[in-house]
Amino acid sequence: MQDPPGPATPEGTVPGPAAGARGVWRRLLRRPAAVAAGAGLALLVLAALAAPLLTALSGQDPYTYHDDLLDSAGGGAPEGAFGGAGGEHWLGVEPGTGRDLFARLLYGARVSLLVAAGATVLQITIGLAVGLAAALGGRWADQLLSRATDVMVALPMLILAIALTTVVPAGFPRPLLLVLVMGGLGWGPASRVVRAQTLTLRRLDFVAAARLGGSGPLRVARRELLPSLAAPVITYAAILLPTNIVLEASLSFLGIGVKPPTPSWGQMLSTATTWFRADPAYVLLPSALLFLTVLAFTVLGEAVRVALDPREASRLRVGTRKESAS
Repeated sequence: MQDPPGPATPEGTVPGPAAGARGVWRRLLRRPAAVAAGAGLALLVLAALAAPLLTALSGQDPYTYHDDLLDSAGGGAPEGAFGGAGGEHWLGVEPGTGRDLFARLLYGARVSLLVAAGATVLQITIGLAVGLAAALGGRWADQLLSRATDVMVALPMLILAIALTTVVPAGFPRPLLLVLVMGGLGWGPASRVVRAQTLTLRRLDFVAAARLGGSGPLRVARRELLPSLAAPVITYAAILLPTNIVLEASLSFLGIGVKPPTPSWGQMLSTATTWFRADPAYVLLPSALLFLTVLAFTVLGEAVRVALDPREASRLRVGTRKESAS
């Protein structure tokens, strides 16, 4: 996995939102694709948070079986068109069990988003700590931590995740286990990004002035470096989040992620492989949600990267001056 490039900066400038949060927000609003992606993601997050309320409005829950809605002669496929969709079950029911598909999709969104967000926070936190320590800790610390980072980047993450999730006792909370495994194995690229940016910042005047003023490494990192690292870290987190959504879905698809009856998009896709001929809706709905969510996060992540680029702020200021002059 290659490290994504951090935001490019002109020589002598500090990486970060050059015009402040207001300028970054203005540049994001100038991109219709980013606005659409952000609105779609906000709607998905709100729907996931309000899953108990929304499922109560439909009168369903994600765990109740409805055997009377299944065609026993057809092997357990839902009766009716589009998976048995109707007034009581808005998106139909799950083949083989009859559980409400709308409720399971909403609750599955909660699991997928929560695991991906938790893993991303853990990866960024560990990567930030290791990257700063490598860049500020001297030659030997840099060599040791850089080699440890290389090992973590080179490890086959999916295979190790499969191994770790299969040896943990069954009673351990599965979403928490996925967060710990994905976050504990995936911090290497984040550490590389932070180290590279920190080595660049160390050569700038404001860091040298803080050191000459008697500030130690911890104070320099907290007061001077962390604010300047916000832009590349936020950018990388926005790129990393959709990757973690896909990884969680992959682990659940392989049967080693979230266990039934807890719903998950990947788990639903795994079950759908045996029903795609009898009930295509059961395949299309979770796969479409997964695709659109990853696409929206990818588009938004790219927009954030551009908005936090100081060169974009410079181009925006130049364009505004030209418009004013004309």
